[in-house]
Amino acid sequence: MRPARVADAPHMAALVTSQRTFLAPFDPPRPEAFFTVDGQRRELEQLELAALAGSRHRFLIWLAGDLVGWVTASNVVRGPFQSANLGYAVAREVNGRGIATYAVGHVCDWAFGEGGLHRLEAGTLVDNVRSQRVLEKNGFERIGVARRYLYIDGDWRDHVLFQRIAESG
Repeated sequence: MRPARVADAPHMAALVTSQRTFLAPFDPPRPEAFFTVDGQRRELEQLELAALAGSRHRFLIWLAGDLVGWVTASNVVRGPFQSANLGYAVAREVNGRGIATYAVGHVCDWAFGEGGLHRLEAGTLVDNVRSQRVLEKNGFERIGVARRYLYIDGDWRDHVLFQRIAESG
């Protein structure tokens, strides 16, 4: 795993295009440009600026030289809150192999170490039991259900919310 870079745009475009159908039930609507190299270049340029500002950090998951997913800490709030939202995606072909669990754990280590955060929050669709298990394996606790939380796959969908608090401080 490593932080995303603008130079990763061709790899990201290939990944989001190949996983478009698989990820659609879990994602907000995306413009067509999102699935192009130029669209991913713009996305990664914005991510690099956000990372420099400390508000959003994306880490890419590589397996045997292939990009297979990402984990993002977004909506980073500093001050007394020191919190962020965690989101992640892993290619269908590598689901069920512990890759998401490992990647989320790696980003938790970063968040509570170098990232200086106190809390991470993550949400999953109510029926996404596999993603809930990834969070539970990484020490996240279920904190409730947020009704009509995100616009996903054409509708406002309920999400189970999880949090993990830094072990010290």
